[in-house]
This record gives sequence, structure tokens and C-alpha cells, in this order.
Amino acid sequence: MRTYFDCIPCFVRQALDSARLVTDDEHIHEQVMRGVLGLACKMDLYESPPAMAQKIHRLIRKLTGVEDPYLQTKSRFNQLALKMYPELQEQVQASTDPFETAVRLAIAGNIIDLGVKTGLAESQVEETIAQSLTGPLDMEALKEFRNATAQAKDILYIGDNAGEIAFDRLLIEQLPCENITFVVKAGPIINDATMKDAEIVGLTDIVTVIDNGSDAPGTILESCSEAFRRRFDEADLVIAKGQGNYETLSDVDKDIFFILRAKCPVIAQHLGCEIGSLVLVKNQVGICNEEKLEERS
Repeated sequence: MRTYFDCIPCFVRQALDSARLVTDDEHIHEQVMRGVLGLACKMDLYESPPAMAQKIHRLIRKLTGVEDPYLQTKSRFNQLALKMYPELQEQVQASTDPFETAVRLAIAGNIIDLGVKTGLAESQVEETIAQSLTGPLDMEALKEFRNATAQAKDILYIGDNAGEIAFDRLLIEQLPCENITFVVKAGPIINDATMKDAEIVGLTDIVTVIDNGSDAPGTILESCSEAFRRRFDEADLVIAKGQGNYETLSDVDKDIFFILRAKCPVIAQHLGCEIGSLVLVKNQVGICNEEKLEERS
């Protein structure tokens, strides 16, 4: 997926939010803003938004001297998700269709995306859970997803954010865990999950967890390690969580199911849905490539 003009103000807002998380020094804020605007002037709009975000957050880490600006926030949402987990697990187990309920809760967890909204409150997470349990969901896509996960022998589940991955655990527990490899980021980027986060929420106790060798807020394959790219190619099925993974993998020729909540107008328009929609969709690389050619013409 390419970068649209409407993505640019979001880059600037996100950069300032990140800088303010770690320092009140307005001189550093100014350096960050000037640096980001300079990067924006040179950006290739046919790259995905996470390609630009990767450059921006590397600059922020360099200028602030803070390796992980979102460390405390990630910890807070990990603890929130763990507090919610037992009750949510009971809801899954008690439901008439545990698989569907787990998918809905995995989508709900995608609200914990601080690249979209830095000041996310606990009440908003609770509200999103309630909406996700009853909101419209593509039942044909759910049926196809259920069948695909039952048949696949090698599933690569690409995670998104800290805290959110505890919601992913609810879905993983409904899948053949022995066939799943879960993927986190190799280094800090916004509030994306790293190996430490996977350990905190207990994912490392139930599935194999690897990192992708990258610090991009998505899965830019050329930015990932050779080992990860090999695992990606070998997988029968890929499950990709969140907007960043959709932005970077929607035009990759692979069996991929995207699970996310549409949280911004650009993503919603690209998916053909309303903001706030529950999204479970299989990759349609032929359509995506056709659109890309039309955009370039």
C-alpha cells in the first residue's frame, strides 16, 4: 500500500507525540519537527507509510537519546491486558462459538495502537471490546479463515502492539499452537511488541516466538532479516495483525489473513469500510497490484 497525502500530517503529529513522551525540552521538539519535515520532503509516496515511520522514529531515538520512548506506556498496556485476560478467556470458553469470539477479541485488541492515538484510555479499550463482541463481521471471511487455520501446517502469526498481543493469545489458544510461530519486532518502534512483551503476556509459554529482524512499524520484507524472510516464504498461512502489517503486506503474493480495526480514514477507504469496522480479510494481491498500476499511470 502506498503513502497518501493524508498520511503526512499523521507522521508529524506522531513524531511530536513521541518526542513529548520523553522530554519537555522544546529545543529537541523543534529538532524533531524540522528533521521530520525534512524527511517528508524527500519521501517516496509509493513506499508504504511504515517505511517513512521507520525513518522518523530512528531520528527521534537519535535526537532524544532514548532507545524506547514508549517503554512505560507499553508496560501499562501489557498490565492492563493481563488484568483483562482471565475474564476474556472465560468469555471465549463460555461462548457458543469460541473461535468467532476469539477473533472478535483479537480485533478489539488492535485498538491499542499508539501510533494512531497516543492518549488511549482504559475506558476506550473496554468500550472497544464491547463493540467488537457485537459489531458486524464478515462471516464468509470468518468461515474461510476457520478452514484455512485448520488445514495449515505452518502458520506465521505476525503480531502488532504490546498489550494487544495478550488478545492475540486468546485467538492462538483456539488454533493448533504446535503449528504456530508468533512474530515480534527486533527493536523498539512506537508501542509495537518485542520479545520482552511476548514473554510478559505468556506467549513464549505456548508457541514459538521469533523476531523479524526489523524496527519498522509493519513488515517491510526487505527490512527484515534473512531468517525471517525464509520463515515467511515457508509458511502455509500468514496471519497479520494491525494497520501497519496491512499497509506493508497487502500487495504481497501470499496467503495472508489481515485482522485489524480500521482506525484511520486512509485505511478505511483502502479497505472499503467505515472507520471503526472490524476487519477480517484475505489478501487479494491481484486486485491490489491492479490498483497500484492504476495509481502509477
